[in-house]
Amino acid sequence: MNKKQLTGLIAATYTPLDGQGNLDTTIIPPMVDHLLQSGIAGLYVCGSTGEGISLTSDERKAVAQAFVEAARGRVPVIVQVGHNSLAEARQLAAHAKQIGADVVSATCPSYFKITDVGTLIDCMAQIAGAAADLPFYYYHIPALTGSTIDIVEFLQRGSDRIPNLAGLKYTDTQLHEFQECLELDDGRFDVVWGCDEMLLGAVATGARAAIGSTYNIAAPLYSQVIDALQQNNLIEARRLQSLAVTMIRTLKQFPFHAAMKAVLAMNGFKVGGCRLPQGRLTDTEVTELKNELQSIGFFEWSQAASS
Repeated sequence: MNKKQLTGLIAATYTPLDGQGNLDTTIIPPMVDHLLQSGIAGLYVCGSTGEGISLTSDERKAVAQAFVEAARGRVPVIVQVGHNSLAEARQLAAHAKQIGADVVSATCPSYFKITDVGTLIDCMAQIAGAAADLPFYYYHIPALTGSTIDIVEFLQRGSDRIPNLAGLKYTDTQLHEFQECLELDDGRFDVVWGCDEMLLGAVATGARAAIGSTYNIAAPLYSQVIDALQQNNLIEARRLQSLAVTMIRTLKQFPFHAAMKAVLAMNGFKVGGCRLPQGRLTDTEVTELKNELQSIGFFEWSQAASS
């Protein structure tokens, strides 16, 4: 198993849909090329951003394969395989291994809530075991799964049952808990940050990699945040992170992922709307969003090279 740690900005990729809501994987290769040119260091496929939970298993396999083929080994591809059916999740994990994905990740089942660490370990062991040669990252996102178990305890106990447990995609806002996970057993686990609004705090805490939705549209801005912090220019790092917060606040005036897909279309990537229940923006909403983004200077600073 490759235990190399993930580093840099990893885009939680969007799944392109046509006007009828069907997959359109032809857009994936140019979209991947654009992401890599913008500084993206990895791709996280079929997660919350990619609407994995709203796709059929066959569709998820097609999307995963398209991203692996488009990446061509240039950056790691992480495939999210979580499902309310563990049997389906195992099939998706085995498929990810078969097509050459670099990493498997999974949320926990969420309809029947997991309330104890032991059950979470039992579930993740089944999924991870279907791709035992690949690193496995548990996708910790309690706001959506409703699983609020002690994630530090999960790491402490989980590796006994999950030999390929490499770390976490940590999508929560508890920096102290994130730090505990990072430092556990002298940094044994690779813990990847997952809240775009708090990237500066996460990097200051020790994050080496981050997975996010808005890296699809503003990776250069986030790279500048990291660069400024590494140069000990905290005032500039705060200013740049504040721009990201303003951008996200603007996007959240609308259904977030539908708004993000609208911005991708503004940038030349027609990825359609979202599957219900998320839907898509109306033409009026798209115009309003574009005007709001222009008013904050988004189209200038989101892609600007570091000065």
